[in-house]
Amino acid sequence: MRTKFRGLTHREALLFEGENGWAEWSPFLEYEDEEAAIWLSAAIEFASGNLPPTLRSQIGINATLPAVGVDEVEKALKPFGKFGTVKIKVAEKGQTLQDDINRIVKVWQTYPEVKIRLDANGGLEVSEAIALVGMMLENGIQLEYFEQPCQTIAELAEFKHLLRRYSDKVKVAADESVRKVSDPLAVAMAGAADILVLKAAPLGGIRRTLDIVREAGLPVVVSSALDTSIGISMGLHLAGALPELSYDCGLGTAAMFIGDIAKDPLIAEDGVLEIRRVEPDQGRLQVFAAEDHRADWWLERLERCYRLI
Repeated sequence: MRTKFRGLTHREALLFEGENGWAEWSPFLEYEDEEAAIWLSAAIEFASGNLPPTLRSQIGINATLPAVGVDEVEKALKPFGKFGTVKIKVAEKGQTLQDDINRIVKVWQTYPEVKIRLDANGGLEVSEAIALVGMMLENGIQLEYFEQPCQTIAELAEFKHLLRRYSDKVKVAADESVRKVSDPLAVAMAGAADILVLKAAPLGGIRRTLDIVREAGLPVVVSSALDTSIGISMGLHLAGALPELSYDCGLGTAAMFIGDIAKDPLIAEDGVLEIRRVEPDQGRLQVFAAEDHRADWWLERLERCYRLI
């Protein structure tokens, strides 16, 4: 990765080809087999399943800014090229609320026409999240939405209630409260979010995710899980199949990597990605090939998880 992101400096993925084309299986290394098996179901569906048709040909894409210092903001955003929306990571371990404020202000001053959204990955207390939004509004910085400011659904609901005292424009988005709970519809049923941030792989695939969208009845942003371009192509297909799509999606994360395995990586141009499948480049596969012990680890994991499907 170009910049350390949520504690990660690199990603590992297993790629395979099916009747539809190439797919990616890349659950994070610490995930237990039961959770990783859900990601495998999604990858198998994308490789060989009956996929829904897409309703659009291209998807608007947001830039993603890691929790870097203010002097690194422009360098970190440069690989995204032109963009109309940026998601700023906050609540990084070891950093302060002032670090977050400095980063946000730097983006606001450097890119005054760009829409700003924040993502705390559940890392803030309700009071801290309210304080951060309050400081932004007091300085005239408008936020499109705040993604997963707090960890639990109850905290999200409380944050949303308190937020309305300050603004009826800033939306609350849920990510971990959808994909990391037993019932992905619980956050919508609790009225704790205005927007759902969905990833196809951890939810079991494109069709399963579309079912959740229909049942939840909330606007959706499709995001990646730091995938290669092959994994991102599945997210693009999901975004293209949504009945409605009003927000830019977080599918531009290939720009955050030094390299990719695709012949033609999915890098946004002018804030847009075309919906398409990609194929791996054999030369790049050799460059990024896992060492034997890592390949063995993944194949053993694959056998265990496949038995759980």
